[in-house]
Amino acid sequence: MLTYIFVIAITAEAMSGALAAGRRNMDLFGVALIAFITALGGGTVRDMLLGNYPVTWTQHPFYIYITIGAGLFTIIIAKYMRKLNRIFLLVDAMGLVAFTIIGCNVAMKLDYTLPVVVMAGIITGIFGGILRDIMCNRTPLVLRHELYASVSFIVANFYLLLIYFEVDENLTLVLPFIVGLSLRMAALKWKWSLPVFTYSPDRWDN
Repeated sequence: MLTYIFVIAITAEAMSGALAAGRRNMDLFGVALIAFITALGGGTVRDMLLGNYPVTWTQHPFYIYITIGAGLFTIIIAKYMRKLNRIFLLVDAMGLVAFTIIGCNVAMKLDYTLPVVVMAGIITGIFGGILRDIMCNRTPLVLRHELYASVSFIVANFYLLLIYFEVDENLTLVLPFIVGLSLRMAALKWKWSLPVFTYSPDRWDN
């Protein structure tokens, strides 16, 4: 099940990358590149940090075709994206949860300690979006909008807690999905976010 959701997730993230590239008036190559980085950047950074070689997508060329294809397809359907916005947000939330769990699994298979496993899950979940926003010259959305990175943190810890208590394997996958999706969609609906830190030198000098 996780594999199918992963494919859906990288497709959704690739489309979000393509839309971000479109807002910056990039050419077709730029759209394809940003789509690819958004979808697979988190896993790439995770594998490099954990020393998990070869990097996952290099062993699955199909992922490259999916992400670039989804990015270019977004150009065609861009004018309809606003109508599909709710579905897109739901799929994006699924991607966040799926990437987080996959990242945790990779780190656990490599016998890393618990804090590293959690960070691996978070990095996999959010880093593609961070790279997308950096390349599009804007402050990463995952760090300043409704709960996003914190959802990944909660999902990672809940997933590991279920594994610790040896909960049924299917429930171990389903329950974090329910919690993660519910929390993310609720944050979008009610604008939940963490407290914002604002620093102004002039303010503190007075």
